[in-house]
Amino acid sequence: MKILVTGMTLVVFLLLTACTGRIAAESSGETITSNGDVVADQVSLIAALRAAGAKVESGDSVEQPFFTVSGQILMVNETEVQVFEYEAVEAMEVDASLVASDGASVGTTMISWIAPPHFYKTGRIIVLYLGEDAAILDLLNQVLGVQFAGG
Repeated sequence: MKILVTGMTLVVFLLLTACTGRIAAESSGETITSNGDVVADQVSLIAALRAAGAKVESGDSVEQPFFTVSGQILMVNETEVQVFEYEAVEAMEVDASLVASDGASVGTTMISWIAPPHFYKTGRIIVLYLGEDAAILDLLNQVLGVQFAGG
């Protein structure tokens, strides 16, 4: 019985340690993916998406007038996802702080999206997905954590 209790205590400790590590990583601007890799930039995002089983191809560049950097379109399982990579976490956080929690505005810009927006941030990137595809949303949540803004 003592071995069973000790074993269960160890399992609970390991689970709490894993959760604490993820929370600490998220608060520092990095998210640990399900396979243990850290997503900090576009290259590591592509690697994490592929490791999760997604087909990822680079597309055209993209501009959003409310972000201070140009973005890159990634085709993730044939679905468009926009990635904006910054030189520093602090610069990314400044732009991210302007996004309303519902994603309907960024700073003073009111936006009429073609589909519900979903904003994610990790490391030095902001990821924007417009759509309602549950498989894409599950994949982004798995790799990037919970969205910080949008529907």
